[in-house]
Amino acid sequence: MSKDWHTTHFCCWQCDETLTGRRYILKEEHPYCIKCYESMFSNVCEECSKAIGIDAKDLSYKDKHWHEECFVCTKCKMSLVDQPFGSKAERVYCGSCYDTAFASRCDGCSQPFKAGMKKMEYKGHQWHENCFCCKTCSNPIGNKSFVPRDTDIFCSDCYESNFSTRCVKCNETIGTGGITYKDEPWHMECFVCVKCSNSLAGQKFTTREGSPFCSTCYNELYAKRCCNCEQAITGAGGTRFVSFEDKNWHNECFVCSGCRCSLVGKGFIGDGNDILCPECAKKKISM
Repeated sequence: MSKDWHTTHFCCWQCDETLTGRRYILKEEHPYCIKCYESMFSNVCEECSKAIGIDAKDLSYKDKHWHEECFVCTKCKMSLVDQPFGSKAERVYCGSCYDTAFASRCDGCSQPFKAGMKKMEYKGHQWHENCFCCKTCSNPIGNKSFVPRDTDIFCSDCYESNFSTRCVKCNETIGTGGITYKDEPWHMECFVCVKCSNSLAGQKFTTREGSPFCSTCYNELYAKRCCNCEQAITGAGGTRFVSFEDKNWHNECFVCSGCRCSLVGKGFIGDGNDILCPECAKKKISM
């Protein structure tokens, strides 16, 4: 210790017994004989409750110590030296005994999670890495995205194939931007006029025999036509019209062919494709 001593003065710091020619241990720069050192500073074995001497191997785990030969499984007494082990309630167990007694179990295969195994967890459920699989294709999910449904797990592709809403026209899945007509889903680009194929999303449309038409195409194909201006009578904007026999007129077009006065709500006389007010009819007869 870079110091000089008389042989009679080089003694154990605790018992004052000479250390000349004897083994000793330094502790905080003070020399101790083996007996005093072991009684004062040696760790006590958790298994046999005896001190772990300086010549014995001291195995430690979580502030606890064992002789090498005492470091064994609490249940089966197999040596744990250089073996995987687990602890429970301040006791140590070999991997097999720990798994049997305490390990949580996989929700997929019901087998225990052994020490060192990777565990996949989601909302209170847990799986072995290889058991965390898609319900449909059985491929491991790993770090890929997935969708839960009830107690099952699906990869994104299988969930989309099995459960995603599909367009009634093209049968492809609808991600965003779909519309519903008569409780049936459509892509916006698939919901079109059957005649001109223009999109009807956000537009006024009319159906005939279950087929949708834009207003323009419907009027061209099916709307009544005014006998005066020959334009479609659409009813749009509250349009009012007059019907007589098989003929129809816009209100503003229902006028006397002679004097052009409105005949709405008045008496009139039909003359072929023309209509006349009584005065003009009399004039025509007298001519």
